[in-house]
Amino acid sequence: MDSLLIYGAYGYTGQQIARTAVGRGYTPILAGRNAGRLHSLAADLEVRSRTFGLDEDIESHLAGIETVLNCAGPFEATAEPLVEACLNHGVDYLDITGELPVFERLARRDDKATAAGSTLLPGVGFDVVPTDCLAAHLTARLEEPTQLSLAISATGSLSGGTLKTLINGLGSGGAIRKDGHLRAVRTGSKSRVVDFGDGNRTVLSVPLGDLTTAYHATGVPNITTYVAVPDPAIHAVRLGRPLERVLSADTVKRLLKEVVDRFVDGPTAAKRAESETTIWAEAWSESTDETVESTLRTPGPYDVTVEAALAAAEAVAEVDAGFQTPASAFGADFVLELSGMSRTDR
Repeated sequence: MDSLLIYGAYGYTGQQIARTAVGRGYTPILAGRNAGRLHSLAADLEVRSRTFGLDEDIESHLAGIETVLNCAGPFEATAEPLVEACLNHGVDYLDITGELPVFERLARRDDKATAAGSTLLPGVGFDVVPTDCLAAHLTARLEEPTQLSLAISATGSLSGGTLKTLINGLGSGGAIRKDGHLRAVRTGSKSRVVDFGDGNRTVLSVPLGDLTTAYHATGVPNITTYVAVPDPAIHAVRLGRPLERVLSADTVKRLLKEVVDRFVDGPTAAKRAESETTIWAEAWSESTDETVESTLRTPGPYDVTVEAALAAAEAVAEVDAGFQTPASAFGADFVLELSGMSRTDR
C-alpha cells in the first residue's frame, strides 16, 4: 500500500492505523493539517508526509496516490472536500465515518464516481463493517425481506475524535428508513428489549449510518437502528428532548469540543483489550411472515476499525467504481476475515 494516503494520520484512530500499516511492512503517505504533529509521526515511522488543509488545492497533493483513507473527523466537514478531489483525480476514497449525513451525501455521488472510475467506500471501520456485513448475511436468509432491525451493545470508552463527532450531531433528532425513504423521528422514539445472547437489554432507536448502508447493501425498505443503553440513560434522553434546540447551537457544540480537546485522550491499549461488542440483527419478510435473527460478537470498536480499514484499503483496487458499502464491495463474509469475530444464526 505504498500509494495509500492516510489523512488525519496523527489523530487517535488514524495513528493506530498508520502504525499498524507500517508494522506490516507498508509505507503509506501520512497527511493532515497540523504540520508539527504530522512531521513528528512521519519521522517516528520513517515514512513520507504531506501537509495540507481542506481549503487548499487538494488535488495537487494526490500525485502518485491511488487510495485516500480519511481518518479526520467530524466527517461532515472533511469528507466532501476530499471526495471532490478524489473524483477529479480518479482516486479511490475510503473513510471510517459512522455519520448518517455523510453516507447520504456520498451515495448521491454514485454516478459521478462511476464516471470517474473512483470507488467511494465510506464506513470501513467499526462503523459500519460489522453491521453492514451482518445485515447482508441475515437478509440473504429470507425471501423478500421487508423489515430490518439492527442493535449494538458495546463496552469501553471513546476517543476525543469520536466524542466530537457525537457532539456534532447533538440536537439533530432521530431517523428511521420507511418504505425506502429516510424519515425524521424524535430521538429515542422507539425502544424494545433485545436478547443479545447473554441476556436481555433495552435498546433505544438512534440514527446510525446503517440506515443508508444497509439499505444500499440489502434493498430492505424499512430499517431501524438501535443502541443498548441503561434505563437511567433512556429516561435522561427523554427528559432532555426539550433541550435539543439548545444543544444544536454552534456555540454550545464549540464549548463541548473544547472540553474534549482539553481532557480526553482516548482509551488505552489495556482498555481497548477489555472492550467487546455484540451486534444483533432481525429481519422479517411480509410475504412469508418469517422472522430470522443473527448476532455477531466483535473485539472492541477501535481494534476492529484498524483491522477493517487496512483490509479494505488492501482490497479496494478490485472493487467496482461508484458508491459502495463494505458488504456490497467485499461480501457479507468480509467481517469474518477479521480476527476475533463470531457470528451466530438463530
